[in-house]
Amino acid sequence: MAALLSRITQKTVIFLEMIKFTHTIFALPFAFTGALLAAGGFPSLHQTIWIVIAMVGARTAAMAMNRLIDAEIDARNPRTAIRAIPAGLIGKGLTVFFIIAATALLLFAAQRLNPLCLKLSPIALFFLALYSYCKRFTALAHVVLGICLAAAPIGAWIAIRGTIDAPALILGSVVLFWVAGFDILYALQDLEFDRSAGLHSIPVLLGVNGSLWAARVFHLIMIGLLFALLVLMHLGTFFLLGILGATAMLLYEHWLLRDGNLDKLDAAFFNMNGYISVAIVLFTAADILTR
Repeated sequence: MAALLSRITQKTVIFLEMIKFTHTIFALPFAFTGALLAAGGFPSLHQTIWIVIAMVGARTAAMAMNRLIDAEIDARNPRTAIRAIPAGLIGKGLTVFFIIAATALLLFAAQRLNPLCLKLSPIALFFLALYSYCKRFTALAHVVLGICLAAAPIGAWIAIRGTIDAPALILGSVVLFWVAGFDILYALQDLEFDRSAGLHSIPVLLGVNGSLWAARVFHLIMIGLLFALLVLMHLGTFFLLGILGATAMLLYEHWLLRDGNLDKLDAAFFNMNGYISVAIVLFTAADILTR
């Protein structure tokens, strides 16, 4: 029995590492931002718990699907060949089990929130699955990934209000352009492999310099949308400070990669984007608390 529990624990740890569970921090703060704005304050404990569970279920299912669908491609790419499935650390059957469990978790959490959340959850699952195939036929995979993560604040808004409103769509668009921009930068490291494998991406389409400019434009649009949200929802000084802080961090991110040098990609991608999402939710909370 002890040996079985040890094996289950080991495989679970491998799975969580495979899907980069800790990277949930990218989207979860924006989900909380959506919930805060929708509630005009702090949502109830019930709503908060089920929003978190829905987010965990959605992201777990999405990342596991991506790793499963891309397993053969990952095995041919030197950068990703060490991932759990191509390296033989976890089987495809067990990954399917985790996908089913995570999907069930998402659907149950959506049902606990409100009927509209449950009705729209299959659409979210469709885009989560679609993303993993996009690189096979379109350079817009980065945009589809943005749509997937945009569901976080929109879904949280729906969880609170039970409706889809303009501020939710604007905040979702903020996430869309933010994610698409930094995913373009992240994809630069696979440029040569994607070209040789016949895969599609903005870096393959536009090259390094064109990709840097595409990411800059996407992030500029993101900042513009944050200002639109500031005006539309009559938000205050703290939210403005959050926008300025996010702008400064995006400028630093692009400065780190200004010459297409990917040596500082981890700092630009993981650190800055984690700080940006946390800063937005903290300044949103401060804005609401001081009203």
